[in-house]
Amino acid sequence: MKNILITGGTVFVSRYIAEYYVNKGYNVSVLNRGFHAQPKGTTLIKADRLQLGDQLVNYQFDAILDITAYTKEDVKCLLNAVKDVKDYVFLSSSAVYPETLRQPFTEEQKVGRNRYWGDYGVNKYEAEQFLLESVPQAYILRPPYIYGPMNNIYREAFVFDCARQDRPFYLPNDGSMQLQFFYIEDLCRFIDILLEKHPSEHIFNLGNETGITVREWVTMCYQAAGKEAELMNVTAEHDQRNYFSFNNYEYKLDVTKQNKWMPETKPLKEGLVEAYSWYIDHCGEVNHKPYLKYIDENFK
Repeated sequence: MKNILITGGTVFVSRYIAEYYVNKGYNVSVLNRGFHAQPKGTTLIKADRLQLGDQLVNYQFDAILDITAYTKEDVKCLLNAVKDVKDYVFLSSSAVYPETLRQPFTEEQKVGRNRYWGDYGVNKYEAEQFLLESVPQAYILRPPYIYGPMNNIYREAFVFDCARQDRPFYLPNDGSMQLQFFYIEDLCRFIDILLEKHPSEHIFNLGNETGITVREWVTMCYQAAGKEAELMNVTAEHDQRNYFSFNNYEYKLDVTKQNKWMPETKPLKEGLVEAYSWYIDHCGEVNHKPYLKYIDENFK
């Protein structure tokens, strides 16, 4: 039985990962401040990761899955608190790639500020760099938009709400903007590969190999809810973040390295069905945004 430390554990990605490894029979500890319900079957280490002191000195972990580090300081404080680091997996982000780079983005390209993501991407890269300097065997994961059960971000859930209320859906411009997704369980499957196979590569883009237009994505979300989408186009005079759940930013990740180790990912249509099934029973766990209010006030 492996002993795993997961930072976070209370919402979406870290919570799903914690429950995934509990179900695999691992000994799972979660590190958070104890403000929310904890994943079933885990051991809570109640602490602020920036003020750990000696709280971790009596623990031995086979792997650290760092899901909630956003800055170099986050990583530094955790490394200072553990005695021995064997496997360390850091969930970074595709936000580390400047939007001006040639696409699809590859792991070898220079990273830096992206004007859509700002300091978030810069801080993630600085955390990556510090980690690899401190723990050369660590793994860095750079996913696009992660989706699936337990997603508390109002993305696919927003489209599900429109479908459930039999609303038309308002697409930005002609709906041709491309998005790239990655299913939450596929993230766990890839972490399994890292922990078991220990690839020689240490930075991985993640994601479905094929992108999808927002028109196609919305249509699939409606279908997951058993509905047919009536699609309306919105001109650029309206800021799409007022009525749509993604920035006006199209990008593509090269996932060749991922595919070498995990050539198959869950089809988006199937993943959205599972996401919808979870949402209808947990809609109160999602952070809703006032998109529908803006739509009702401006498009009717």
